[in-house]
Amino acid sequence: MKYFFLSDGWNVSRVWEFGGLWNENAWRRKPHIQQLSIGIVEQGETLWLYQVEEAVLMIEVKPPQSTSAASSIGQVVLKRLIASDEAIALLAEAEAIIKPSGV
Repeated sequence: MKYFFLSDGWNVSRVWEFGGLWNENAWRRKPHIQQLSIGIVEQGETLWLYQVEEAVLMIEVKPPQSTSAASSIGQVVLKRLIASDEAIALLAEAEAIIKPSGV
């Protein structure tokens, strides 16, 4: 598995695998992307930890929908995926570790 941290409220958009953009018809399914029940606070920003399958190479993320269209132009980020040991290191060095309410 691979991991990435995503700002609270941001959404996953496009997904890349070795052959290019993820093709649901070829794979016959969506990519496995799961938000885990742990996050960190970095410089006052909440970042949630996500897990993705090995076939995923890169993820495009976008800001919350509540952001106006004019101000969101150019606000697309390609997330670099990290290994489990890197995710653990970031959790260990975080300002604070959080869990979703109700967990």
